[in-house]
Amino acid sequence: MITLLRVELLKLRTTRLPMGLLAGAVGLTVVFSLLEASRAGTKAVPSLATAAGLDAVITGGVWALLFAAVLGVTVSAGEFRHATATATYLATPRRSRVLAAKAMAAASGGAVFGFAGWLAATGIGLGFEAAHGYSAPIGAATIVRYGAGHILAAALLAAIGVGLGALIRSQLFAVIVVFAWAVVAESVIGGLFNSVQPYLPYTAATTLSGSALGGAAFGPAHDAASAAVPLPFAGAAALLAALAVVICAIAARTTVGRDIG
Repeated sequence: MITLLRVELLKLRTTRLPMGLLAGAVGLTVVFSLLEASRAGTKAVPSLATAAGLDAVITGGVWALLFAAVLGVTVSAGEFRHATATATYLATPRRSRVLAAKAMAAASGGAVFGFAGWLAATGIGLGFEAAHGYSAPIGAATIVRYGAGHILAAALLAAIGVGLGALIRSQLFAVIVVFAWAVVAESVIGGLFNSVQPYLPYTAATTLSGSALGGAAFGPAHDAASAAVPLPFAGAAALLAALAVVICAIAARTTVGRDIG
C-alpha cells in the first residue's frame, strides 16, 4: 500500500495538470477576493472593520475546494482518458487498493489546494484591512480555524472526486458533474429546501472552511434567508468523509472491477 501511495504521489508531483489546476484555483481566489475586498463597505459587502466583512473575504478560498474535487476526478478518471488504466489497475490484483491509494494521494494534493486558497484569500483580506488602518475584528484562532477548515474540506472533496472519477470513468463528464452539482444543483436544492442545505456536500465543505450557510452558493441559495443551522466543524467533516468512503466503495465494487481493455 505504501508503494502504491508513493507512485500516486509521484504522478501528482510530476504531471502538469495538478499544477495547472492549482494555479487556476489560486488565480480565481485572488480575483474574487480582490473584488470582495474592493467592495467592502458597500451594500454588497460589509466593512472590513466588521467580522462579517473580513469573513466574506478570507473565506473566499472556496474556488480551491472545487478545483480540489476536480483534481480528485483527474487522478482516477484521467487513467482512462490517457489510456494508462490498463497498466495501472492490472499491475495490482486488488484494484481497490489502487483506488484507496489514489484517494489518499488526491486528499494530500487537495489539502495543498485548500491551504493555497486560504492563504491567498487571507493575505488579501488582511492586506486590505491593514491598508485601511482597521483593527482586526476576528482573532488569530478563528483565522487559523478557517485555514484548517479549508485544508480539510479540500482534502475530503478531492477524495470524493476520486470516487466520482472511478465511478463515471469519463473525465470530462465527471468534471461537468462536479461543477453542475456545486454551481447549479446545490444552489437550487438549497434555495428550495433550507432544512436540507447544511447536508449538501459542497455547502458542508464551504461551511467547514468558515463561510456562512449559503454564503458560497452561486445562485438562488446565495445568502438567502434560512432558518437552517450549519453543521458543526466535526459534523461537516464526518459527512464529507463518509461520502468519500461510500462513493469510493461503490466504485470499487462496480466500475473499478470491470474490464479495462
